[in-house]
Amino acid sequence: MASRPFFSKQKSLPFFLLLLCLTITLLIHTTTTTLRIDNHVQPVATSLHLLATEPPPWYDRIRSMIKNRSDKLKLGLVNIGANDIQVDGFADVTTINFERVRRDIKWEDLFPEWVDEDGKWGPMKCPEIPMPQSYGVVDVVVARVPDGGRDVGRLQVNLVVANVLVNSGWEDGGDREVYVVFIGWSGPMWEIFRCDDMIMEEGDYRIYKPDMKRLRQKVNMPVGSCMIPSPQPPGRSTSNAYKSREAYVTVLHSSETYVCGAISLAQSILQTNSTKDLLLLADDSISQKSLRGLKAAGWKIKLIQRIRSPHAKKGAYNEYNYSKLRIWQLIEYDKVIFIDADLIVLKNLDAFFRYPQLSAVGNDKYIFNSGVIVVEPSKCMFNGLMKKRFTFTSYNGGDQGFLNEAFTWWHRFHTKVNHLKVFEGTDNPGRKIPENVHTIHYLGLKPWMCYRDYDCNWDMSGRQRYASDSAHKRWWKVYDAMPSDLRSFCGLTKHMDVRIRKWRGIAKNAGFRDGHWKIKVKDKRQALHMVL
Repeated sequence: MASRPFFSKQKSLPFFLLLLCLTITLLIHTTTTTLRIDNHVQPVATSLHLLATEPPPWYDRIRSMIKNRSDKLKLGLVNIGANDIQVDGFADVTTINFERVRRDIKWEDLFPEWVDEDGKWGPMKCPEIPMPQSYGVVDVVVARVPDGGRDVGRLQVNLVVANVLVNSGWEDGGDREVYVVFIGWSGPMWEIFRCDDMIMEEGDYRIYKPDMKRLRQKVNMPVGSCMIPSPQPPGRSTSNAYKSREAYVTVLHSSETYVCGAISLAQSILQTNSTKDLLLLADDSISQKSLRGLKAAGWKIKLIQRIRSPHAKKGAYNEYNYSKLRIWQLIEYDKVIFIDADLIVLKNLDAFFRYPQLSAVGNDKYIFNSGVIVVEPSKCMFNGLMKKRFTFTSYNGGDQGFLNEAFTWWHRFHTKVNHLKVFEGTDNPGRKIPENVHTIHYLGLKPWMCYRDYDCNWDMSGRQRYASDSAHKRWWKVYDAMPSDLRSFCGLTKHMDVRIRKWRGIAKNAGFRDGHWKIKVKDKRQALHMVL
């Protein structure tokens, strides 16, 4: 009998341990549940704020920046719970509620390959991305942005934050100070929140003071490229906002193959009576003679070091076309329109400077064509792009694929702004170029690389989709309007002539039905190529 109490203690010990384990498990489960917001588990580190007796460090920093406000700041919380920050007694806190975007809406719905640009079947529409319906004016938005690339939910949170900021900041015509604090390691979309507007980054938070006029233009854009936006947002006019600091830009690197193209591009822009600067970026592969010709054509010249694509094969045609990133270094301009050197401009494009970065024409699926793009130069944006070039893949190994990964949220131009010379199917058997296009983008072999008598893309079965006599004549019309000393830079070289003759012979032997190989060549440059 003396041993029974001892036995009871031994027997109760496992029961006590079991009870302790159940209690701890229940406690962990309860704590984890409180950290969930709309089915997204928040970082455990945020729970430390629950134990804080003073406001988070970003609060005091913002409080010192905002002047002439009441003692308590008004905070609006987006995608973050009120319990995740400790500001009780220091600020008035409002949770910005909004309906989550439907799960069946995909990125391809926001950025379709094709849209009814001319409204033949009624007004264009975009899928609905719900925004907050009612809330008061706030001084600071505090938000957590979900991770992801082409993610509709992530885009929605960014647009919600932007809309709340604009609605609060536009109280005094855009002059009211408002700030945003992004909590967590996943920052905002830089297509919407400019890195130039970030005033502090410390630990797991970033503080932005947005340029309200630029941000307002962003929130007035469609939610994707599913519509062609109006370049002029409602309300205060912004038509003269960048009047004196705008330029057309092109880039030449690695060879002189496109010198003639750049000269004809400059001349075509000037023929539209544009009032903007013309700036050409050139590396050391461009000779002094060619630089003089380019200057005479109207370009201001800026020398650059070319940038190699880390994913391109050595010697590939696109090995150095990341040199296009240099346009973001042109901070002497507020906006530039980059144009590839294989385009000509037929109608004045100056009005398109009113569009924000990044505006372009659709290309394929949800991507844009980088031949004509609106860019807002920025030193920090350039640095960011240079870092991302090592981690972002490019579907074509070149700048277009890279830029589409860097700018997943973009704005659609009408296709006439960058009319791609490519023909599919039988919709346009005559391959006529519409009269109302603003530019022609000469895909395939370039006009100056062919006889002026016809588009030599006809001679190559793999390139016939790029052939158009109509487009070919439009380029030579620009050429004929050039001063004679500039035409000399568009001479036919021996190499070009040999290539054309070779493929004319192949087309003849194959009996191509278009019959362009039968045309008797009268191009005077053919007789001059031996002296060039």
